[in-house]
Amino acid sequence: MNIKEFFAGEDTENTYEAPATRTAAPGDTRISLYEPRTFDEATEIAEKIKRGNVAAINLHRLSKDFAQRTIDFLTGVVYALDGRIEKVGHNLILCMPNSVQLSGQIDMNAD
Repeated sequence: MNIKEFFAGEDTENTYEAPATRTAAPGDTRISLYEPRTFDEATEIAEKIKRGNVAAINLHRLSKDFAQRTIDFLTGVVYALDGRIEKVGHNLILCMPNSVQLSGQIDMNAD
């Protein structure tokens, strides 16, 4: 995903349908919520993902440059863990380890 696609306005036509190919995590999976104000907070988010948690990150408090740096860094983290990163709203991403199943559809079109 490039920065232009990520920061596309809410009025653009975007539909996301999550693939149902992952299996649910055994045991206790947690979701951690973040609103980072600096790029430095990305390492804390990465530690949670490394421990098997899902991270929901709202990037609206970061400048576009730092938001892109954060996305790039977290993309590397989830890649190394065979996980994935998904845009689920305007400035909102989910970072998941490979053991987490995500299903459903979010339509980001303004109706």
